[in-house]
Amino acid sequence: MTWFTGIVVYLLVWWTALFCVLPIGTRPDPAGDPAAGGWRGTPVAARLGAKLIGTTVLASLIWLGIWALVESEWLSFRSGILAMPGS
Repeated sequence: MTWFTGIVVYLLVWWTALFCVLPIGTRPDPAGDPAAGGWRGTPVAARLGAKLIGTTVLASLIWLGIWALVESEWLSFRSGILAMPGS
C-alpha cells in the first residue's frame, strides 16, 4: 500500500467510523426551546471533542488491521488461492 492509498483509506475509514461513533451517548432534549436556539430532539450535550478523539482511535485501529491484511501474503492475488492462473 502506497502512502497516498493509505491516506485515502484512512480518511474513508475515519469518516465511516465517525458516523458509527456519533450516536453513542447522545440524549435528546425532550422539551427544547426554539427561542433559545434549541429544538426538541437536539442533543443535550453532544461531546464532539471526545467523539472526534474516539473516532480517530477507532479508525487508526481499523486502518492498522486493513494495512496488515493488505501487506500480508494471506490476501494476495500474486500467490495462494486467489492467484490468477498462469497464461
